Amino acid sequence: MVASLAKPGGNVTGLSTQTIELPGKRIELLRAMLPDLHRLAVLANVNYPAAVHEAAEVHSVADKLGIEIEMLEIRRADDIAPAFEKLRSGVQAVYVCPDALINTNIARINILALGARLPTAHGFRDFLATGGFMSYGPKVTDLFRRAADLVDKILKGTKPADLPVELPTTFELVVNLTTAKALGITIPEAILLRADEVIE
Repeated sequence: MVASLAKPGGNVTGLSTQTIELPGKRIELLRAMLPDLHRLAVLANVNYPAAVHEAAEVHSVADKLGIEIEMLEIRRADDIAPAFEKLRSGVQAVYVCPDALINTNIARINILALGARLPTAHGFRDFLATGGFMSYGPKVTDLFRRAADLVDKILKGTKPADLPVELPTTFELVVNLTTAKALGITIPEAILLRADEVIE
């Protein structure tokens, strides 16, 4: 969408959520909560290029850590339940790659994961409200405030091409203790102390 972060060119600027850069950190945190994690399912809408790239990064990180990946490819809402039904035994958690399809169906995804007794890893805190297990990613409210600053500059005459795409500066780790208890998972005290928010 842009030529580079520093010089976007064209008529587009904005804020990055660093989707491709954060899977390693999410998997590291997930493994800190599930020390014996060796099989991870990845749920992704394969019609959405950013989700495909994120899933590839998850696979790359997992390979380095000796974690086996099972891809759950979806293309529409009707694919979600069958994807969970096809899960092989031994999968210990689900990494969820966000996009509009996932976002719209997050409650169903979290319910299916809970039904399968699987914790979920998400990129955004909002996905924990319906039973998600943990999230790590940019603080969305901070991005919204900063987006308003960009809009203000554009309305005052600055060309989008002259405004660098900004990176997140605030990240948050959120853990859903209610979901952890429902799944029989004890979250290490070090993670609870490190978390920006613990949902109880």
